[in-house]
Amino acid sequence: MYVKTVKIKSALRAAITVLVIAAAVFAVIYAVNRLLNPKGTVLETEEQRLAFLHEMGWETSDSAINCREVTVPEEWNDVYERYNRLQLAQGFDLTKHRGESAVIYSYTVLNYDGGRDNMVANLVVGKDGRLIAADVSCTELGGFMTGIAGAKA
Repeated sequence: MYVKTVKIKSALRAAITVLVIAAAVFAVIYAVNRLLNPKGTVLETEEQRLAFLHEMGWETSDSAINCREVTVPEEWNDVYERYNRLQLAQGFDLTKHRGESAVIYSYTVLNYDGGRDNMVANLVVGKDGRLIAADVSCTELGGFMTGIAGAKA
């Protein structure tokens, strides 16, 4: 029969080392995610919003063509369900913001591939100044909507 004895001090030291390494890895992943993930994007100023749109590959009007305060409804119809599916595909989730107020900033898009006019980028900014939803829409009759990263894709 073979018996191995392990000192508690070395086992405790190993456990602490593993926990410290795991915490460091988590911190790095969290920091990188906050930097790269648009959900954490702060868009409190016109300059921040324009820089974000440019970063996504869009050439836009120099200022918002429309700015309106909205409340994300508590109860959703099919339109909101479809819109949230688009947002979920981009890493946003409006279900977390039901009943909250937000501001929608709209900008004319000047470089939509396909030569369409009447294209608008919409940035939905929550009460904390962070981006909670975004899209690019064609405002023509029978128009369409796509994700904000369309120009980068």
